Order: sequence, then C-alpha cells, then structure tokens
Amino acid sequence: MSLTRLILASKSAARREVLANAGVSFDIQVAGIDEDALKLPGVDARDLAIELAKAKALAVSVEHPDAVVLGADQTLAFDGGLVSKASSLEAAKARLADMRGKPHQLHSGVALAKGGQILWADADTAHMCVRDFSDAFLDTYIATEGDELLHCVGSYRLEGMGSQLFDKVDGDYFTVLGMPLWLVLEQLRRFGALPK
Repeated sequence: MSLTRLILASKSAARREVLANAGVSFDIQVAGIDEDALKLPGVDARDLAIELAKAKALAVSVEHPDAVVLGADQTLAFDGGLVSKASSLEAAKARLADMRGKPHQLHSGVALAKGGQILWADADTAHMCVRDFSDAFLDTYIATEGDELLHCVGSYRLEGMGSQLFDKVDGDYFTVLGMPLWLVLEQLRRFGALPK
C-alpha cells in the first residue's frame, strides 16, 4: 500500500524532531503566512492556535494538492491575555519574571489539509505552573539559552534548561513541544499518510 506524501508546514525544530523520532516520513515547507493578521483583539488563544495551524496547512496544500499537509502552531495564554514570542532577550527576561510563580496555558493547534481543503483540525492544552525561581537563576537561564529563547512562544524550551522553570506541568509533553503527537498520529493514519 502506498502512503500519501506528508508535508510539515512549520519551521519549528522541535516539531520536526518529534515527528522524526516517531518514525514519520515527511517533507518540510514553511508556510510563510502573516500570523499577526490572524491575531485579532479578543481572540481566544486556543481558537487562534487552530486557526494558525489551518492557515499554514492550507497555504502549503494549495501548492502541493496531492500531499497531506500538517500545519501546527502554538499560543500561550497568560494572565487573561495572549503572549507572543519575545523580540529581545530583555523582553524574554521581563516576561519570565512576570510569569514567575504563576500558571499559564500552552495551546498546540494542528490541522491537516489536502488540495486546499481542511481535512481535520484540533488543539491540545498543557497547563504550566512556573516555579518561584530566583533572579540569579533567571540571569543564568537567559545567558545559557541565549537567542534560542526568541524562537519559543514562552521564552523557554522544556526539552532544555527551561524544564527547570517549572514545578508542575499538567498535560502531554509533546503538546508542550508544539506537536500533540497522539492526536496527529491518529489522523495521519486516518488520511493515509501513515499505515494503519
């Protein structure tokens, strides 16, 4: 049985690694959508994660109509608002200081498209409890992780030193990394991109 070609429409190294480690064969094409255009005032963070994933999947699926395209994106809800990626290490440090000792939610949205049509979309949420870390730890963390923090919506990588920022996480590890793997694998089998 021949499988449908799969394309990942994401530039995230963590998402690529999660899929590759799960034995999924895929190509990569970055969607290049205007994410800010979808971030309308008052939009729900979970809904936005799904809409961003759908926009990425659709954009690439139009160019490759015979492939199944997986779009993925992640949003962070904190203190009643939506958090975007930090523009500088100073901004990352300030954000992490604000989140110290408080919870937030990471929403990982995913969507599959083929031929310019959405096949499926969903999101999974992880509840993150940031510990009350010291200023000295924060300084060390920023210096150690450096510019990598600017590529992560929460200014942390749980697969790295960022794991030390938390005292509790309720949710799936893969969801925190931006790829709710169990949801995705089930749908890839359903739409012929993975064997059943």
